[in-house]
Amino acid sequence: MSAQPEHPADRRTPAIAHTIQAIGDALTGAKRLAFFSEVLAAEENDVAAVMRRWWYTAMLDRARGADASRANAAAGRNLVSLSEISERLEERDAG
Repeated sequence: MSAQPEHPADRRTPAIAHTIQAIGDALTGAKRLAFFSEVLAAEENDVAAVMRRWWYTAMLDRARGADASRANAAAGRNLVSLSEISERLEERDAG
C-alpha cells in the first residue's frame, strides 16, 4: 500500500473571482487601499480596466514563490530570458 495520492496534487494557484469584493479581499495593506481608491474614483467605463489590472496583481501576489521571484529579480539573480521561457513552454506543450 502506498501513501501517495492516486492523483498528483494540483499545484496551480486558484483563481480569484473577478469581483470588486474578491479582488479587494485578496489584496492586503496599501495595495487593498489603492485598489478600492481607484475603483471608487474610476469612471463607469473604466472600472473593468481597474479591476483587471488589480486582479492580475492579486493573482501574482498569490503565486507560489512570488516573493522569492521578486527578490531575485530585484537582485538580478536567476533571470530567465523571454526566449528561454518560450522554448520551455514549447517543449512542455510538445511533450
